[in-house]
Parts: sequence; C-alpha cells; structure tokens
Amino acid sequence: MADLSLAPVPVATGVLDIAAAAVAASAGGDTAPVGPGRLLYVNNGSGAGITVTLATPGQVSGIAIADPVYAVPAGKHAIIPLAGVFRGANGRAAITYSAVTTVTVRAFELATG
Repeated sequence: MADLSLAPVPVATGVLDIAAAAVAASAGGDTAPVGPGRLLYVNNGSGAGITVTLATPGQVSGIAIADPVYAVPAGKHAIIPLAGVFRGANGRAAITYSAVTTVTVRAFELATG
C-alpha cells in the first residue's frame, strides 16, 4: 500500500487543482490520514465503473462495522470523507480499489489558513 500525503486546501481561497495533484491509485491499495476536514478524491478515467472500499476496523457492541463501498462510474470522480471511523492501528485509513487502470487519487484537507 502506498501512503497518500495530505494536500491542504486553503479555506480563504479554496484553490487547489486536485485533479492535477492526483497520483495513480496503487494496485495493492493506499492509506491516508483520517480526521475532520480530510477527504479522498478519486478520478475514474477508465471505461468501466469501479468501487472504492475503506476498511472500518472498529466494532460496536462487539459487532464489526461493515466496510463501506463507494461506486465511482466510468469517467466520473468522487469525494469520500476520511472520517475517524476508518482509523487503523497505524492511524491511517486503508483504501482498496476494484481496479486501478487510469484511476487517480489524492488525499486533501480543508486548511484553516
């Protein structure tokens, strides 16, 4: 898994070319920091839809929380919140993709400055 770094999006200007800053999704999956204001951008440049799965390592009353799956249609993009519920033992979200050909991703956060 590749570790995605966070790109800050300044709230004052709101300017960041997320698509230009995106990197190829890793076949083995990626990890990203989680927390308030942190998001994952997924651009599916392929001719078929893909799914993005975020591991949810926690439990509620001893019952595992189901991993959410996000559908990203062909030629579309998605913005997925990187909520604290996705925090793994390493403090990061574990992200997997059903396919990675022509799929790019970027973790970003809303900055306060």
